[in-house]
Amino acid sequence: MEFAYYPVTLVIIIVTVLLSIRAFKDTEIKYKWINYPYKMNRESEWYRTISHIFIHGDYIHLFFNMFVLFSFGRMMEFELLRFSGRPFGHIHFFLLYFLGGLAAGIWPYLRNKDNPNYMSLGASGAVSAVLFASILWTPSNGIYLMFIPVEIPAWLFGIAYLAFEYYMSKRGNSGIAHDAHFGGAIFGIIYVLIINFNKGEAFISHIFS
Repeated sequence: MEFAYYPVTLVIIIVTVLLSIRAFKDTEIKYKWINYPYKMNRESEWYRTISHIFIHGDYIHLFFNMFVLFSFGRMMEFELLRFSGRPFGHIHFFLLYFLGGLAAGIWPYLRNKDNPNYMSLGASGAVSAVLFASILWTPSNGIYLMFIPVEIPAWLFGIAYLAFEYYMSKRGNSGIAHDAHFGGAIFGIIYVLIINFNKGEAFISHIFS
């Protein structure tokens, strides 16, 4: 797959890596950009709904998110390009990613807008939107997980992932923004259904075929 088919994915990865590395070295920037519902609610710092997507906790966090984005983002951007053509395919992917990141922050905000101790960061919610859009778009694909040398059907992984993230978000106190992962994933599904409802029908048919 040529780079020309997924330029938005590459630009997002490059910008996110550069800004994350900068935030690693400057804690003031990291604190200023982090998702902080309490300050958003009390001081209207709404820019944090976007800025936190570009920074990460550490290099492992950054690598994992960008690896998943590269693996599924380039495929999803290519599929959207085939579906809508230029430039609309690239625009769809841009909206999927960033609106997914915004949507992922809704549940954490509502739960923590009065909690001065809650903060989160990272692109996991936006990446989850891309991941689940790709699962709904191509449910016949397989997914490999680290340390599990067996291909898992995309649709099965998606159902299990949603159940796990919802359970963990309700349980809480894990140190991981499971509610953001769940919210981003749901948005990815909704976005695909809005632009191509037939993909939902095809997904159901694939499961029960």
